[in-house]
Amino acid sequence: MGNRAKPPLFNPKNVDKIKLKKTTVGNQQSGPTFNRLTVLWVDNRGVPFNTTGFNAALFRGNTLIQTAFFDRFGVVFFSAISTLTTVSYTIQVYDSFGRVYRTKSIPAGVEAFAVIG
Repeated sequence: MGNRAKPPLFNPKNVDKIKLKKTTVGNQQSGPTFNRLTVLWVDNRGVPFNTTGFNAALFRGNTLIQTAFFDRFGVVFFSAISTLTTVSYTIQVYDSFGRVYRTKSIPAGVEAFAVIG
């Protein structure tokens, strides 16, 4: 899966550790949670935007792969892209007038991606 960084530990003194119950499968997941590429558009605090009327276009190089509509909760779902992705993509987020708001690169090997800001 490459050399992805693990999230840093947030360890304020007033928060206890969460105790998890082990399952019969153990700690390992058998596959991705999402079976199609899912993208969230969130603000700097991680709160999804109201994305009513926004769209997204997914490109591989200069080739358009798929377009999709955001729901009003900041989520767009690409039904043609199975996960884990095997190639990198570029996503363009635009409004109903065609104005591009963000362009981001999505690396290979993901099932979900967040556009921040």
